[in-house]
Amino acid sequence: MALKIFLTGVTGYIGGDIFYEVYNAHPEYEWSVLVRNEERGKLVSDKYPKVRLVYGSLHDAGVLEKEAAAADIVIHTADSADDVPSATAIAKGLAAGHTPERPAFWLHICGTGILQWYDAQEKRYGQPPLPDQRYGDVTDIARIASFPDAALHRDVDKVVLACAAGHYPAVRVAVVGPPCIYGPGRGPVNGRSIQAYDMARFMLREGFAPVAGAGLAEWDNVHVHDVARLFRVLVDAAQDARYRDDAEVFGPRAYYFVANGVHSWGQVARWLAEEAYKQGFMGEVKAEEITLEAMRNLESKGNASWFMNSKGVPERAKKYFGFQPQGRSLQDEIPDIVAGEAKLLGIKPTGHTH
Repeated sequence: MALKIFLTGVTGYIGGDIFYEVYNAHPEYEWSVLVRNEERGKLVSDKYPKVRLVYGSLHDAGVLEKEAAAADIVIHTADSADDVPSATAIAKGLAAGHTPERPAFWLHICGTGILQWYDAQEKRYGQPPLPDQRYGDVTDIARIASFPDAALHRDVDKVVLACAAGHYPAVRVAVVGPPCIYGPGRGPVNGRSIQAYDMARFMLREGFAPVAGAGLAEWDNVHVHDVARLFRVLVDAAQDARYRDDAEVFGPRAYYFVANGVHSWGQVARWLAEEAYKQGFMGEVKAEEITLEAMRNLESKGNASWFMNSKGVPERAKKYFGFQPQGRSLQDEIPDIVAGEAKLLGIKPTGHTH
């Protein structure tokens, strides 16, 4: 029998790219994907006619439980980091449809926004990371697994990790926490990321690149294709006797960061401003410091994550699979980000380019 995979978020940026990567590696698998309506379903079926569409939303617990129970692997990416009801439904379905002798595998997207918890708690905005704000996904896993409940994404992580900790012995879990993601998505619908792209959009609308506070808050970054490759590695590992029963690979400590580079948000603002000037969208290189409060009062709103640190050290995927990112850097992607956001906004160059 063909392996059965149920995937949520196929029309999204991350989920679509993961689907593209794993599907093209394994078109022989039996695929089911969650879509909200026929209009979005058609966008998927036109490109992938062999894929079974499951109509429903994250609020349709019965649908999620049924599909999870029938699947060998669930890849959950649709608002997966923040929606507790859908995570709870998937956990119940996986547990109901499997046994410890025939376990199911849950590959779950979280996000390294969870690592911002201290800055958010202390309202420590725009400052560089403190020494203990670096979290290795092997060396610091005890700290990662015990973040305060107020941490972003923590409520869902607790649902997922409870399965792996023995609450549902038939469920094996891997949680993937990507940082700032960039690059063109290859999924059937949405190919656009958020953080750096939103900063470019803010700049083009407001006339300056926002330097968040002192601009010294740091994030890791990774190309979306590398995130998708890691999921392909995990799908293959779920069928490999060397890994499938290893609790360090699929278990309560199986938290995977994936990163290719590091940036401060002040750096990104300057890269964007320089590129917008170069492409003729701004008359000068203009990057200005702004507070979180002032940013929220502007029409463009911005993104609070530009003010806080998220530093995850990717140790686990390298240790167990020799995984290394291969995508081009965020800085190399900046010209395409600026050009792409200008096109989406309908903004033309002013005529000068440098």
